[in-house]
Amino acid sequence: MKSEVRVDKWLWAMRVFKTRTIATDACKKGRVSMGGSPVKPSRTVKAGDVIDVRKPPITYTFRVVRLTENRLGAKLVPDYLENLTPQSQYDLLEMTRISGFVDRRKGLGRPTKRDGREISRFKEDSYADSFFLDWEDDDDDDE
Repeated sequence: MKSEVRVDKWLWAMRVFKTRTIATDACKKGRVSMGGSPVKPSRTVKAGDVIDVRKPPITYTFRVVRLTENRLGAKLVPDYLENLTPQSQYDLLEMTRISGFVDRRKGLGRPTKRDGREISRFKEDSYADSFFLDWEDDDDDDE
């Protein structure tokens, strides 16, 4: 077993990120840190290191228990890392998930059925009114 592994490989192997490329990009963007300072993808981790991973809106905290460069099955992951993420972060994630349906900002995502009906009603009313008003004005000019 190796004594040190690249942080991007380890995060990918622990299924924190879906691909190694995404893990590398997260490191480059400063979303992965150790000891409060951002790390480069090539930084090596050892058993006992604590890694913070910011995946908005929450920050996950993991302690390295064992090292591996190979991707593991999901059932084996707890043998290799200890999740130190506080419950308050998971509560924040749940609140964000719930509020996403209630407080959806205008213009964000697909329109709801209600939005679609309002858009259709607006288009039908305003387009029809302006079309016929312009058409009637054009007829008056011809005479």
